[in-house]
Amino acid sequence: MTVATAPVAIHRPLPPEEAARGDFYALLARLLQSGADATLLAALANAAPIPADGDPDLARAWDELSRASSVMDADASGEEYDSLFAGVGKAPVSIYAGFYTGAMAIDHPRVRLQADFAALGLERRASTEPEDHFAILFDVMRVLVVGGAGRTPAPLDEQKRFFSAYLETGAPKFFNAVIACGRANYYRKVAAVGLAFVAIEVESFELE
Repeated sequence: MTVATAPVAIHRPLPPEEAARGDFYALLARLLQSGADATLLAALANAAPIPADGDPDLARAWDELSRASSVMDADASGEEYDSLFAGVGKAPVSIYAGFYTGAMAIDHPRVRLQADFAALGLERRASTEPEDHFAILFDVMRVLVVGGAGRTPAPLDEQKRFFSAYLETGAPKFFNAVIACGRANYYRKVAAVGLAFVAIEVESFELE
């Protein structure tokens, strides 16, 4: 977990679709934080399929990720993560949103994110990663969707504002960069799930 939330006393049960949204944001945040460990790989390998009559792109990508997880090794997942997003010197694929938005130093997402975190009542836990790391952004969306640590879910317009500001443009470019990278294997499957899920979120927010 990359953010801490200010406590709020009210709790409400989540509709199933909102819980599912939160689960996807949590999964993507975890997979973009580091390589998948054995427990996560086993969970993904045994995950229930997504019905194809919902969103066929997400259903197909989910099935491929599940099958890839069943034969993936945790050490290999970690090595692939490092080779894609860490590397020596410049990483083959940047995992920072600012890279994909053409941000200038005076209007960098990291500067705006610091203010937004404070306005949303979110506190960064100890981390060496900049605020625009995609794992952090997906984790913030998880908190906005499902709440956490006594915090209720954020209103839909607040979710939409954060998503539009930091994920709508950059996340698809990032996931497409992963898919196109020759070093990607397991993470190509992760990126396909992320790309399909973000497309659903974009469409859903546009309908609101």
